[in-house]
Amino acid sequence: MSFAGKVWRLLVGIKDGLSLLFLLLFFGTLFALLSARPSPGQVREGALLLELDGYVVEERSEVDPLEALLAAETQLAEYPARDLARALDAAASDDRIKAVVLDLSKFMGGGQVHLQEVAEALDRVRAADKPVLAYALAYGDDAMMLAAHASEVWVDPLGGAVITGPGGTHLYYADLFEKLGVTAHIYRVGTFKSAVEPYSRNSMSDEARENYAALYGALWEEWQANVKKARPALELSRVTTDPVTWIKDSGGDLAKAAQDAGLVDKLGSRVEFGQRVAEIAGQDDWSDDPGAFAATDLAPWLADNPAASHGKPIGVITIAGELVDGDAGPGIAGGNRIAGLLDDALEDDLAALVVRVDSPGGSILASEEVRRAILRHKAKGIPIAVSMANLAASGGYWVSTPADRIFAQPETITGSIGVFGVLPSFEGAAAKLGINADGYRTTALSGQPDLVAGFSPEVDAILQASVESNYAKFLGIVAKSRGKSAQEIDTIAQGRVWDGGSARQLGLVDQFGGLDDALAWAAKQAKLEDGKWHARFLGSKVSNYDSLIRRLVASDAREAHAAQDLFGQIAGQQAQMGRMLAQDVERLMGARGVQVYCLECPRVGHATPRANPAGLMSLLTTLTRP
Repeated sequence: MSFAGKVWRLLVGIKDGLSLLFLLLFFGTLFALLSARPSPGQVREGALLLELDGYVVEERSEVDPLEALLAAETQLAEYPARDLARALDAAASDDRIKAVVLDLSKFMGGGQVHLQEVAEALDRVRAADKPVLAYALAYGDDAMMLAAHASEVWVDPLGGAVITGPGGTHLYYADLFEKLGVTAHIYRVGTFKSAVEPYSRNSMSDEARENYAALYGALWEEWQANVKKARPALELSRVTTDPVTWIKDSGGDLAKAAQDAGLVDKLGSRVEFGQRVAEIAGQDDWSDDPGAFAATDLAPWLADNPAASHGKPIGVITIAGELVDGDAGPGIAGGNRIAGLLDDALEDDLAALVVRVDSPGGSILASEEVRRAILRHKAKGIPIAVSMANLAASGGYWVSTPADRIFAQPETITGSIGVFGVLPSFEGAAAKLGINADGYRTTALSGQPDLVAGFSPEVDAILQASVESNYAKFLGIVAKSRGKSAQEIDTIAQGRVWDGGSARQLGLVDQFGGLDDALAWAAKQAKLEDGKWHARFLGSKVSNYDSLIRRLVASDAREAHAAQDLFGQIAGQQAQMGRMLAQDVERLMGARGVQVYCLECPRVGHATPRANPAGLMSLLTTLTRP
């Protein structure tokens, strides 16, 4: 038995050792897979395929592997505009790429500035005598803005194209609140700060209508000018002025109507489109699928064409998404995270700093933390430039104020220098339900703000004073930055939102231009010659697991979000209205407090969870938002 016991223990030890070895091999393989990134070895001669099955953004959000696995909804793909532009510029000069293919079947859109940046890169490809071919089942405004720059625009015969222009409806809840007994306590400074109107009115005010008319009118003019320049034969007025007659003239055939008006060039299935691409780029030797063509995907192409890294570094800090307290992001502008990146770069001997802003604002604490971190770089005597993307409003403008020069595009939305806060109370609803509130208070502020008994006059006065104080601080920061008096800034502030062209005329912006223009200006100010510097994007390193997880999630999203015809797009807009309702309720109930935040601005971005602080001091100290 003693010998048998020793043999048994030996076998158990061997088993345990093998189990440990297999576990180590398993986790090693798993780590290798999670760390895998697209390889330049996947690049091959043919077309560059840009399958834009998601949004074009300023900064791609980080994928949390646990959330990705547990989320009830799949996360749509995100494509940084600068990555797309870099890929297209590389394709224009690389003999391996015979054509560029835009697959917009599942494209969800992007900001107008980002789309313009990609469109200009498409023009550079065509200027290099390389064709650009676009395909979709149905084209909306954003997809059409990109497709207009293609040499051939295809649409499925069962699809079509409809141009709607910017604008739409907002939901107003004043009558509902009256019926439910809900009181919306509104505190604001700024005639045009219309974000609170849904809670106090049943329709849009004249001031808000004036602001929206000017803003959307400017954006619409820019969109039309861009598309008409790219497709001079397009009968855009026919499409937008009398769309019913336009469709009837083609017998109700949306695809034929789109072709007749010059929105698209050819009608054909995906297979027919692929066969056309194969004529230019070559057949796909790896696939026997109908319509297959030789192509390289975006990820390996970017891996094969890394950004320049020689010469003196010019730092670029990206402020994308809502400004929030803490370490949130990328894709959300966590104040601590961004300030930390800036402080880490203080020892990097940067020649200059460019602040890239695509934010509607958010937390005043986060905004000020980022502004102070930028000022620490400015104290070193280096040039500071701000490059505004789609949005640099409210807190987005707050963080722009340290700049020596501010660049924006005509389509940029900026301004929104105004302050507001909205909080609900339910004394009316409580009375209807037979609920009464009573108690003992040592001061007028004891137990305030009281959501059931209502707000005391003292609380109302304090909250309004807080809003006015923050507005005065905002005016002072902007006035000092722009070399104007607070009174001068007040006349163009009042919460009004401006397009980039108007903002330049008013002195809120110095110069038209994109990120490249801001970098070139910063290099010139730093006395750097061409080719002697490069852009260093602070905090742009991707975590090891991100690449594979993102591909898995994106693959799942592609399955969940199939290509949509026009009816599918309309259904998606209805779902968007439901999300708008949920966001409006969350804004009211989320106890966000005083805000200087551009809720009026159209956004392509990320939802941001908010904490729900309680008590008057929390409202005054942690919930002020520019």
